[in-house]
Amino acid sequence: MRSSLIIVGVGFLIGILSGFLGLGGGVLLVPIMIAVWGIESHVAMATSLAVIVPTGIVSSLLYQHQGNLDLALAIKIAAGSIVGAYLGSTLACRLSAVALQKIFGGMLVIIGIRMVIG
Repeated sequence: MRSSLIIVGVGFLIGILSGFLGLGGGVLLVPIMIAVWGIESHVAMATSLAVIVPTGIVSSLLYQHQGNLDLALAIKIAAGSIVGAYLGSTLACRLSAVALQKIFGGMLVIIGIRMVIG
């Protein structure tokens, strides 16, 4: 069983990395929940999405305070992502856990290669 202290500690580290690197906690949190804690893929992804909301709000407010947030751009992206999130989560719920893990892992590889290449 995972202790609350370990879970909060992981959340703390995820929050630091998310705020520092601007990457969604899901990139780090989902693999930890699935591979280390043995949480089912659908539950890990849904939990990660719930965690992103407060993390994103706090980080965005601090970046805004420094003048580093393009709010108009964020609103436009959010408008599309709300519809996309609905469709994506509907599709994800229809996939098996194994298929979902493979797609997620493939996306991580593609994103990682893209970031390294620049």
